[in-house]
Amino acid sequence: MTQFDKRNISMMMDLYEMTMANGYFVDQNVKSQVAFDVFYRRNPDHGGFAIFAGLEQILEYLENMHFDSADIDYFRSLNLFSENFLEYLRDFKFTGSIYAFPEGTIMYPDEPILTVVANLIDAQLVETAILSQINHQSLIATKARRIVRAANGRAVSDFGARRAHNMDAATYGARAAYIGGVNGTATVSAGEMFGIPVGGTMAHSWVMFYRNEFEAFKKYAETYPDAATLLVDTYDVIHSGIPNAIRVAREILEPMGKRLKGIRIDSGDLAYLSKRIRTMLDDADLKDCKIVASNSLDEFTIASLLSQGAQIDSFGVGERLITAKSEPVFGAVYKIAAVEENGKFEPRIKVSENVEKITNPGLKDVYRVYDPNGKAVADLLALHGENVDMSQPFRYVDPLKPWKNRSFEHCTAKNLRRLYLENGKRVENLPSLNEIRDYVQSQLTNEIWQEEQRFENPHKHYLDMSPNYYEMKMSLLYETRKNLE
Repeated sequence: MTQFDKRNISMMMDLYEMTMANGYFVDQNVKSQVAFDVFYRRNPDHGGFAIFAGLEQILEYLENMHFDSADIDYFRSLNLFSENFLEYLRDFKFTGSIYAFPEGTIMYPDEPILTVVANLIDAQLVETAILSQINHQSLIATKARRIVRAANGRAVSDFGARRAHNMDAATYGARAAYIGGVNGTATVSAGEMFGIPVGGTMAHSWVMFYRNEFEAFKKYAETYPDAATLLVDTYDVIHSGIPNAIRVAREILEPMGKRLKGIRIDSGDLAYLSKRIRTMLDDADLKDCKIVASNSLDEFTIASLLSQGAQIDSFGVGERLITAKSEPVFGAVYKIAAVEENGKFEPRIKVSENVEKITNPGLKDVYRVYDPNGKAVADLLALHGENVDMSQPFRYVDPLKPWKNRSFEHCTAKNLRRLYLENGKRVENLPSLNEIRDYVQSQLTNEIWQEEQRFENPHKHYLDMSPNYYEMKMSLLYETRKNLE
C-alpha cells in the first residue's frame, strides 16, 4: 500500500478502543447508551482563551465511518477479537448524537466543548479521531490568533507547509490558521479544498538559477507584471537586492504601466533592514511597494519587530505557526460523563488526587453569561435542560470559592452548544469557512474582554456552576469517596 492508495480514516483509532469495544460486545453491552465529553484543562501559551476548530472534519468522519473487508481482515489477523464482533463491524454505522460548540467559538478550560451521546461501542470507537481533529486544529487556530493579534492589523500569511508534521497537518493546519485570522496560505491543497486565498512568489533558487539577480528579477516581473514581489536577500539586501528591485520597477514594470507590488526579506536583522529598505523605496518613488518579512516568526518576534519601529507591511509565518512551536500540545481529553440506566442518564465522575483532573459529571448545558453591554463575564455549567432564567438575579456557585453567595444580575445567557448529529444524521448545516473566521473576529471584538486577550497575565474567564449542578457534583463526589472507604 502506498500513500496514494485510498485510505479508510475510520481506522484512525487506538487499539484499546477496539479491545474495549470487543469486550463490551462479548458482554452484550451493544445497546447501552453513554455520554462522553471532550474538554481541555489549560490554554496554550498561558493564554486567556482558545478557539474551537475541527468540527466540520469530525462530522464528516462520523457520517462516513465504516469498515471494509480489508480492515476486518486486518483486525482478524491480530487474533484479539471474536468473529461475531468482526461481523458486527462489517455493517457498522455511527448512530449517535453530537452536541458541540459552533466551530470558531472562543472556549475555556474544563467546559464540555463537544459531547458524544451514543451506544457504548460507537462512543468508544470514535475517541481518537475526534481528539486528533480538535487537538490539532484548535491548537493551530489559537496560535494563529495570537500571531494575528501581534501583527496589529498587518496581513499574516501561513507559510508553514514544508515544516508541518505531514501533508495532512499542512492542509488542515492552514484551514485552522485561516479560522484564527490569517489572511491566506501558501499551501495549494488548502486553497483548493477550502477556498482559502493562496499566495506566493519565488524562492532563492529562482534567483540563483539565473546568471545574476537583475536577470532573475526581470524574468519574474515580465512573467507576473501584475503580482511582482521580489525576494531580495539572496546575496546582499541593501547593496544588491533593493537596487536591482528598483531597477526592475523602473526599466521593466513602469514602461508596461505596472508597479512593483512588494519585496520580501527572509533573513538578517528584519527591523534594521526594513527601515533601510523603506527609505530606499520611498526615495525611488516606490512608496506603494510593500515590505514582506518571513523567517521563523511568531507573535513574540513580530511584537518585538513592531516595537522597534520595523517598516513591515505583512508577515509570512511558517514553522512556529503550523507546529505551534512554543507549545505544540493542546491536551483535549475524552471522558465518560454519564451512563443510561433504566431509561435515565446517571452521572459518572473521575476522581483524582490532582484536583484539576476531577471531571465535571453528567449531562449538562454550557451557558455564556453576558453583562448589559454584551461582554462575556463568565461561562456557566447547568444540568441538561435546567431552566437558566436571567430575568432576575441568578445565584451561581464559584467552584473555587463555593462558600460565597453570588448572583448574576442584569445579565443574559446563551446556551453555547447545538445538536449537530442526531442518530447519526446531520440536523444542522455548517457555516462556511469565511463565516467561521468572521465569527471568531466578532467574538473577540464585541464579546471577549481585551484583558483576556493580552499575552502576559491574561484575565481569567470564570467557569461557574448553577447551584443544582454544583450540588449534584458534590453529592456524586461524596458517594464515590464513601464507596471507596
